[in-house]
Amino acid sequence: MKAVRFFGHKDVRVVNDMVKPVPKGDEVLLKIGGAGVCHSDLHIIDEGTVVGTVFTLGHENAGWIEEVGSDVKDYKKGDAVLVYGPWGCGHCKPCQQSKENYCDHQSEMAYGGGLGLDGGMAEYMLVPSSRLLVPIYDLDPVIAAPLTDAALTPYSAIKRSIGKLTADEYVVVIGVGGLGHVALQILNEVSASSIIACDVTEEKLAFAKELGAAYVVNSKDANAAEQINKITGIKKAKVVIDFVGATSTIDLGTKVIGLDGDLTIVGLGGGNYQYSMSGLPFGVCMTNPYWGSRVELMEVVGLARQRKIHIEIEQFKLDQANEVYDRMRNGKIKGRAVLIP
Repeated sequence: MKAVRFFGHKDVRVVNDMVKPVPKGDEVLLKIGGAGVCHSDLHIIDEGTVVGTVFTLGHENAGWIEEVGSDVKDYKKGDAVLVYGPWGCGHCKPCQQSKENYCDHQSEMAYGGGLGLDGGMAEYMLVPSSRLLVPIYDLDPVIAAPLTDAALTPYSAIKRSIGKLTADEYVVVIGVGGLGHVALQILNEVSASSIIACDVTEEKLAFAKELGAAYVVNSKDANAAEQINKITGIKKAKVVIDFVGATSTIDLGTKVIGLDGDLTIVGLGGGNYQYSMSGLPFGVCMTNPYWGSRVELMEVVGLARQRKIHIEIEQFKLDQANEVYDRMRNGKIKGRAVLIP
């Protein structure tokens, strides 16, 4: 079985000596249709955020059930499914609420398949429990795979602020990449607020306009904050969602967020924020959400099946994994890359 394996710092290899797993109990063997490639992979590969273990990469996975363990009751061979990415203990209160992304035991275990345990950049993937599957019905697994992160993460972040995204308010989206371009589509479907999109290239800004942004601002501009505040007026933006998370973008967010607003930092850019009482307007909630719940993934599948969101993807062969990571490092992927076994 062919797989993209992480062996340690900056050491990723495509191997062809893996043994096809056999499911038992509540395990499910998935024949992978597509595995999304995420910037989080680069944090693992380049920065060593997961150490001391060798595993198959890929945490955005979709495919068809190949075989089930003896305890699996609700799935059969051929069913098309997504794999819910964050794997918790399955028993604590957050897990029982379908929020395995906030499992009480997260510090004691790997985050999930492709994040310390074997993921889906392979011909087959062994999923440890059928509770981690979400049916996709008539969706193509190749198209659907990135829904598990590139759509789920922004969807969950947006839902946190849904009560503030009213027609008389503005929302700022920073970063029109793999997650940001989906966030724009979700906002157009679930909120009534005017959208201001920020990125550093004219190509991404034009893309944002195509996806429904009412205004675009180049965040490289020295006066980017002033441009945004001119659009929003004295009350500023009610919600800012930062899909970059660098110090510069966090700083931009603090300058454009208004009183009692939500400043949500999704991106893993490694930025810093030095808190001071005068640094943020009163009432601002600064949060760093992680992924989303399994129930929210079901809702995302609903949006996709209604053709209300579409993830821009580029398809590559499994053997091209390292080439794709290089392209990602250089900002050469539009939307999301998906590896096809």
